[in-house]
Parts: sequence; C-alpha cells; structure tokens
Amino acid sequence: MATETLTLGKALNTGLRRALENDPKVIIMGEDVGKLGGVFRITDGLQKDFGDQRVIDTPLAESGIIGTAVGLAIRGFRPVCEIQFDGFVYPAYDQIVSQVAKMHYRSRGKLNIPMVIRIPFGGGIGAVEHHSESPEAYFAHTAGLKVVSCANPQDAYVMIQQAIASDDPIVFLEPKRRYWEKGQVDLDAPLSDAYPLHSARVVRPGTDVTVLAYGPMVRTCLEAATAAAEDGRELEVIDLRSLSPLDLTAAYESVKRTGRAVVVHEAPSNIGLGAELAARITEECFYSLESPVLRVTGFDIPYPAARVEEEFLPDLDRVLDAVDRTFGW
Repeated sequence: MATETLTLGKALNTGLRRALENDPKVIIMGEDVGKLGGVFRITDGLQKDFGDQRVIDTPLAESGIIGTAVGLAIRGFRPVCEIQFDGFVYPAYDQIVSQVAKMHYRSRGKLNIPMVIRIPFGGGIGAVEHHSESPEAYFAHTAGLKVVSCANPQDAYVMIQQAIASDDPIVFLEPKRRYWEKGQVDLDAPLSDAYPLHSARVVRPGTDVTVLAYGPMVRTCLEAATAAAEDGRELEVIDLRSLSPLDLTAAYESVKRTGRAVVVHEAPSNIGLGAELAARITEECFYSLESPVLRVTGFDIPYPAARVEEEFLPDLDRVLDAVDRTFGW
C-alpha cells in the first residue's frame, strides 16, 4: 500500500494527474493552469506531461471557460474548469445556473454534463478583495448542480477523482487556506472502494454536542473539540463533505444522542447552509433537542480587509462559546 504524506494541494494535483491518466476524455482548462501550474500550483506539471491540448490555458474570461466546457461535455469530454479565485466565479454564474445546471433537465435526460468546476474558496490567506469569498449557498440552492468540499488531503485526492468520474456537473470547493496542510494519503486504494462522494463522515466521535462543518472549518472544529475535551466536554465533529445533496443521516443519529447541535461555516449566516441545516435538524430531531441549533458563521458584511479578516472568520473561541451556550437552556 503506497501511503504518502502530501499537502492538500499536492493531493489535488495527484488526483488530477490520476484522472488524466485514466481517461483521455478528461481536459483541464482555466486561467494560468498550464505553464504556470495555477496560482496555487494545483495543476503544476500537468501541461508538461499531458500537453497543451489537455491542460489548456484559457483567456481571462470565466463565462467563456464555462460556456466552452458545456460544449465539450455535450460532445463526450470531461472538462475540469478551474476558477482562479472564488470571487471570479460570478461572471460565469449565468452559464453555470442557466446552462450547466439545466441542460440535463432541458434535454429530458438525453444529455449529461460531466464537468467539474473547481473553486478555491474561503478566507484566511490575507488576500485582497474578491479573493476570499464563500459562494457555496448560491450553488447549493441551484437545482441541477452538485456541490462538494474536501477538508483534508485524503479526501482531496479521492473526491476530485470521484467528481470527475461523475456524469453530473459538480462544483468542487477547495479550502484554499488549507492547501499547505499535510496528511496521509493512500494512493493505491481503488476508487470503487472509496468513501461515497456525497456522504458525510464523523471525523471525531463525542457524546455531548454535535458540531457540523465542511471545508476549511473542519480543522477549526477539531481544534475546538480538543480544547473542549480539556474541560470534560466531548464534541462529535461531522464533516459534511457534500453540500448538495446533503447527507444528514450521521447528523440526525448524532443529535438524537447529544441533544445539541452547532453548525459552523465561514459564509455569512443570512440564508446560508447553516440555516438549512438547523431547519432540517429541528424537523427531524425536535424531541431530542435540549437547545436550539446554533450557528457560528462569518458576519453579514462583505468580506473585510485582510488586516481584520481574523475578526470575521469563525475561530476556536467562537465555536466554544456556541458550545457553552447550548448548555444554557
């Protein structure tokens, strides 16, 4: 078994390489993904090894990238589009919502759109405006799209390959602040035996409070769980992994045991994923709840300047404060 220690970014690169090797119909396209290897070097070395017909440097035109990929997908290719930064996806929003999400339905099932839209998302890297957005709710709200987010190198390596192999259009959210974090990756495990792409996972068992997170906030919640354990509280942390469709089986089972739930995400709280999660948990687990489902999120403001972004982002203290408040009812 070939297990290596990789950064999350390198795990994505390796997963993309494996997909290119396994299927000649896989094409990577985006701004600076070729010779430069992407701003975050996620596609580093791929154009050199697979050529500029399969790893394509596109013009700076997100709508054009996605529109071209729709045509390629209809013709049987499996395009993987990189949106350089989360805040750059909005020019492509019309294509994604009006074409990518609706083509299968519009054709009454005759056409599939097997494409992946990779988006580095979230803050924490000290970037300028338009480079630290959390746009997941826009896409999770759109029927016809699937939305997933990895949180560790193993999931990054496997999930990107699973997304590319899917016949559905998938928005693949990558937690950019975690690109450089390392973990063990099993490079030999068959993809057919991998954990399902659209299933949540309990990443730390606990008995007192259920904490739900995805993407960059999973590590924050694990750190909060470690700190809470020092005070005698055991937090059960669940990595949602898939935002559309949502898999809440593990969450329901957990909340029925703990009686308390906290949802954590970087995106603002107003009409965010946390609201949907709170509503579903309340509907399903009402008689088990000892307190309301609480949310720890970014604030309802445009993403702030880099010098104050740490005041905006949910952190260990804010998660622990919410945990404490669940015991106040």
